[in-house]
Amino acid sequence: MAAMNWLQYLEHKLRAQEAAGLLRAGPVRSGPARARTTIDGGRFVYWGSNHYLDLATHPEVVHAAQEAAARYGTGSGASPLLPGKTPLHEELEEELARWKGTEAACLFATGYQANVGWLMALCGPRDLVLYDELVHASLLDGARASGAHLCPFRHADPGSLEDRLRQERGRYRFAAILTDGVFSMDGDLAPLPDLLELAERFDALLFVDDAHGTGVLGFDGSGTAAHFGLKGRERLIHIGTTSKALAAEGGFLAGPAVLIRFLRNRARSYMFSTAPAPPVVAAALAALRIARFDHSRRQHLHRLGQRLRQGLRQLGWSVPDDPTPIVPLRIGPVSETLQRAEALRARGHWVPAIRPPTVPHGTSRLRLSLTAGHKAEEIDELLEALGPPPAGAGR
Repeated sequence: MAAMNWLQYLEHKLRAQEAAGLLRAGPVRSGPARARTTIDGGRFVYWGSNHYLDLATHPEVVHAAQEAAARYGTGSGASPLLPGKTPLHEELEEELARWKGTEAACLFATGYQANVGWLMALCGPRDLVLYDELVHASLLDGARASGAHLCPFRHADPGSLEDRLRQERGRYRFAAILTDGVFSMDGDLAPLPDLLELAERFDALLFVDDAHGTGVLGFDGSGTAAHFGLKGRERLIHIGTTSKALAAEGGFLAGPAVLIRFLRNRARSYMFSTAPAPPVVAAALAALRIARFDHSRRQHLHRLGQRLRQGLRQLGWSVPDDPTPIVPLRIGPVSETLQRAEALRARGHWVPAIRPPTVPHGTSRLRLSLTAGHKAEEIDELLEALGPPPAGAGR
């Protein structure tokens, strides 16, 4: 091939992505991320929102954001240490820590920045990072940037982790075990009790990214640790986001006070980013209080999940049993996944088609995200529009 300048090179790469069905334009949503909204000018039942408790337009949440904007303005104006923090930031950190059962919490601008920040601050070449092979990209990127020795273990397999710990732990100063609480592309739960037992036995810390469990799981909605009865365990560190069930934007880490103080002074993504905007913080705080004390939305969400899974199995789909709002429908080929998504849009249902590099090649899928704003009859309509799986799907 003849030499190309950089523009020609990028055009060549884009054409290759387009030919493989991997080029994304990004649809435009003209309404809130609710169960029924407008996307690219059409009205759809929307199955792609992470606002699991349907709180983004709740009157108390909206009013809290408006009041904060009137009092503090629309932006923070500085990093948290300069100071860009307001009393709202401190109040949210305190309530997150209480909710998660820890001594303290630290707010970041995004969940991605939280993961990259703590890993780069805490881990280095003398340390060991063991991670579930399906952890979120932000954990993997932070681990790579930290310079630590990286050691993957098989997905949701404590036996694989134990083998890795036996082989590697003695050679390193500090060990961190990384897992999602709810895996975002598969909707399954990490085996936290077994992972935590290994962390305690091998002198490691277990870091759980609970972005998709916070607000959804546990008796008080505090997440996957509460679901398993593990709140308050010393070696369990909680990572989360306020952009999903809490319907705002931002990330956080909750754990021992000494760890939080350390990160506030060493995590570069915390120190050198503008603090989250006060209206966003106020919205997250209001949503947290609803999520914590109003169980009706969470109960409705779980009933919807049971109805959806039962209906899918009756159609012949293989779906996980875990009580999460994420239900993947694995199809395999990119082209067939896109065709299925288009057929559903023609019937009034917007379902995201997930394909590489988000998931491995050959595992493209439709990913259903339930929210408390969905209705039982909409699930029935979706099932009718979806129909049975293609031959070989989900294998």
